[in-house]
Amino acid sequence: MTTTTALTDLTGTWTIDPAHSRIGFAARHAMVTTVRGQFTAIEGTLNLDGAEPTASTATVTIQTGSFDTGVPDRDGHVKSADLLDIATYPTITFVSTGAVAGKGDDEYVLTGDLTIRGVTHPVDLDIAFEGSSKDPFGNVRAGFTGTTTLNRKDFGLTFNAVLETGGVLISDKVKVELDISAIKAS
Repeated sequence: MTTTTALTDLTGTWTIDPAHSRIGFAARHAMVTTVRGQFTAIEGTLNLDGAEPTASTATVTIQTGSFDTGVPDRDGHVKSADLLDIATYPTITFVSTGAVAGKGDDEYVLTGDLTIRGVTHPVDLDIAFEGSSKDPFGNVRAGFTGTTTLNRKDFGLTFNAVLETGGVLISDKVKVELDISAIKAS
């Protein structure tokens, strides 16, 4: 297995491998615990420029029906018209619009347009290149991790319930976590 850690070796088009990638989230519930989950159906393309990494681009599509916290009743409610409304809005999309170098080596801030429930807002994703290697099947893979925090209400996800203590059932802020494995296509 060949391993490389130089971004300059990564120039080309890459396809996100959904079987080995994860787009997860974490939100406070009842102001006392954090609920975590993920979207299990994702696809996307990365066009990486190893010589000028900040010129790289990304497009990602998430199937909203793949929302999963492991609790069917909760998942059904989140998929309903109260929140994701998967019947009307079957996808979430992200299209990058730019990138700048981050705080450390192989770290970047990827800016793009995120669309949820038909509402588009710019977001900044803190992205880190985790390395690349050739797998046993001959595929060249690259790994990336990332995070951002969204205000769900900005995207029309406004359902909530007030608790007796004065708090709310679902926090406005949702942390998004990315673990991406991409396969080089060209």
